[in-house]
Amino acid sequence: MKVRIDTRYAARRPWAPRPSQFARWAGVALKGVSQPTTVSVVVVGAARSRALNARYRGKNKPTNVLSFAGAAAGPDGRRQIGELVICAPVVAREAKSLGKSRESHWAHMTVHGVLHLLGFDHERPAGARKMAKLEIQLLDKLGFSDPYA
Repeated sequence: MKVRIDTRYAARRPWAPRPSQFARWAGVALKGVSQPTTVSVVVVGAARSRALNARYRGKNKPTNVLSFAGAAAGPDGRRQIGELVICAPVVAREAKSLGKSRESHWAHMTVHGVLHLLGFDHERPAGARKMAKLEIQLLDKLGFSDPYA
């Protein structure tokens, strides 16, 4: 397998996807990657998300997903492109407020985070449009509707 997803759970409430779900969602976003690659996914609670968001983004509140770029190839030759830290309570709250299923919002946050690891961002309007268009296409391949609709 070219892509490996390492999943760790520091929180599982109110609900968190199985490792196989993360692997499927991230795998779609990484489909064009040609070399063996690893992505780490860590599911956390609000306190850990808040601490990381404050430290790395200067925002003292929990957030849905944080992306941390990885280093070069590891000892096994796989390229570690980075780590996603996804906050279970924030994702659950957002899914409910947006009227989305938990699964579709988790898929969106996973795809969104992987795209950040691949160099996409939404800081400027052109980049935001490009990233959103790709997210919509990838989520459609996974059977989920437009997350921005």
